[in-house]
Amino acid sequence: MSKVLIAPSLLSADFSDLANEMKKVTAAGADWLHVDVMDGNFVPNLTLGMPIIKSLKPHATIPLDVHLMIERPERYIESFIEAGANYLTLHVEATDVLKESLKKIRALGCKPGVTLRPGTELEKIKPFLSLVDLVLVMTVEPGFGGQSFKQEQVEKIRKLAKWRAEGLGNYLIEVDGGVAPGTASICIKAGADVLVAGSAVFKGEKSVNNYQKNIQAIREGGV
Repeated sequence: MSKVLIAPSLLSADFSDLANEMKKVTAAGADWLHVDVMDGNFVPNLTLGMPIIKSLKPHATIPLDVHLMIERPERYIESFIEAGANYLTLHVEATDVLKESLKKIRALGCKPGVTLRPGTELEKIKPFLSLVDLVLVMTVEPGFGGQSFKQEQVEKIRKLAKWRAEGLGNYLIEVDGGVAPGTASICIKAGADVLVAGSAVFKGEKSVNNYQKNIQAIREGGV
């Protein structure tokens, strides 16, 4: 890949002005828009749901990368795809029918992804790598934004890059949690293709120029 992709997390955007925030970060050079969906059960927080995604979709000119942090996500696959998800990522811990769910996502014309909590062994997702377009490595505990980067999770990025090189799948490696210019360089060197960043993108003035500066700093790994 010629450049790392940046996916600003809308969890850190101004919720009172989401459509304009999306347009600004897109104009600033964002590649995807990352949408965190939490149900208050799988993780201790509630966030954006299907109606919000559906209302935002007409304003999106880049892919919507939807991360489901919900129990039994298989119940809502059709609904999130109909709402506008381009990528739909499920947690290995959240469902007993992951294989069937990933196949269903692809059959419905969406790109499937798989992820895991920081405390879950990477081997748990290994059987599903051939079924996905995206593997998301969480470098914080899922549930809340603004947490510190867990350095020990970088080894998962390296191992996923190694497995991919060995032919175990053809997936993008995405990293979410505590991503900023300093930690971005660590992720990129380990093999990351996509970086999700929230506060590091949306901090400061709510302008295209400021967001462009923040995105470029992350993309270049602080160099």
